[in-house]
Amino acid sequence: MLLAADATPEEARARVRDWVEANVPAAWREAAAAGGRAAIRAVRSRADYERWYPVFGVSGLVAARWAPEYGGLGLSSGAARAADEELRPYNLGRLNPLGLANAAAALFAHGTEEQKRRFLPPIVRNEEVWCQLFSEPGAGSDLASLATRAVRDGDNWIVSGQKVWTTWGFLADYGVLLARTNPDVPKRNGITYFLIDMRQPGVEVRSLRHVTGEVDFCEVFLDDAVVPDSQRLGAVGDGWRVGNSTLSGERQMVSGSGSGGVDRIGGSGARHLVRLAREVSAAGRPGGWDEPTVRQEIARLYSEERIRAWTNERIRARLAAGLAPGAESSIGKVHQGDLNQRTQALAADLLGAYGAAWESGLIPGTEQAGTDGAPLDPAEVYAESLPHEVRGMLRSRANTIEGGTSEVNKNILAERVLGLPREPDPYRGKAWKDVPRS
Repeated sequence: MLLAADATPEEARARVRDWVEANVPAAWREAAAAGGRAAIRAVRSRADYERWYPVFGVSGLVAARWAPEYGGLGLSSGAARAADEELRPYNLGRLNPLGLANAAAALFAHGTEEQKRRFLPPIVRNEEVWCQLFSEPGAGSDLASLATRAVRDGDNWIVSGQKVWTTWGFLADYGVLLARTNPDVPKRNGITYFLIDMRQPGVEVRSLRHVTGEVDFCEVFLDDAVVPDSQRLGAVGDGWRVGNSTLSGERQMVSGSGSGGVDRIGGSGARHLVRLAREVSAAGRPGGWDEPTVRQEIARLYSEERIRAWTNERIRARLAAGLAPGAESSIGKVHQGDLNQRTQALAADLLGAYGAAWESGLIPGTEQAGTDGAPLDPAEVYAESLPHEVRGMLRSRANTIEGGTSEVNKNILAERVLGLPREPDPYRGKAWKDVPRS
């Protein structure tokens, strides 16, 4: 896309309008004008969007603030924000969100110029999908106790261990990985950060199914997987500091209003509540927009959503200035986890009895919906049949766990923002190998 780095917001708006007219399919534009996101979903499948996405990926608009050599346009915050506002009606979600948020945050903060030029452009273009290999069965909230080992072998590292709750691991080409490289020092000092090829021998991915019937999470088994030292990010033993850049990026990503990239992380925002409540009242059912208490609760949630958005803008301003996300990302994450759960619970409540029981045209064990003629799995039937609001409510239950539990993030806020003393730790300063683990 031809747009100078010093473009004004007005110039950015005009060029993006021209780009949309020339590149976004007419049916999608017409649906956006006629009925918004719901109308777009009716004419654009996920497969349609993925086939078209390379056009978006090479435009520079996916990450407009990033420098051109990294796949962006190098725009100022104001011009990039104006570009995003022009794109918003067309629901052009960013694919590869774990690459754009989690991997990119660490690459920008700690990567070499060679690493940034190698990995960032394919992330923007969704040519290399990323996942995050941090949590383990015995290292969730206490992530620094992780046990996956990486042993130096010449110019390579040999990695063995197990990771869990790896979002989209079955889709990933690369993963950001924390592994223990020195067990003889305190737990935070013996961790190193790597960029690992997920498609190599020695990496086994097993899917885990959501309560909604969908598959997003995975467990990953590493058995002598190989990582070149050139794909080590930061110094050996400095992985905890490097990993905090990824964790801050992750918290920012899950601090949005019910959406992470194209895939939902828990339903829609407060604007959807307004539409849904009006539909309930228009249908003559109780508990809709005509009731003052319902309007008051929606207004409260909308106000909180705006406050959360302003906090996220502070984080984006830091990123645009070349700084790593700070403790502000934990503020947004703690607030959004609870806010989104309340938003999705109200959406399900507005459905009334329709939120407790619904009809589905799909029948387990039949061959009517599978394009390959295979019998339908009951879990897949259940997932496909869920009303949007019910799926969002169920999915939102994870919001206070994923990306660091709310309890962990409150500790971060207490220590880094409020300056309160750390909780007592009898094993602080001891070597990792001498600390009891489950």
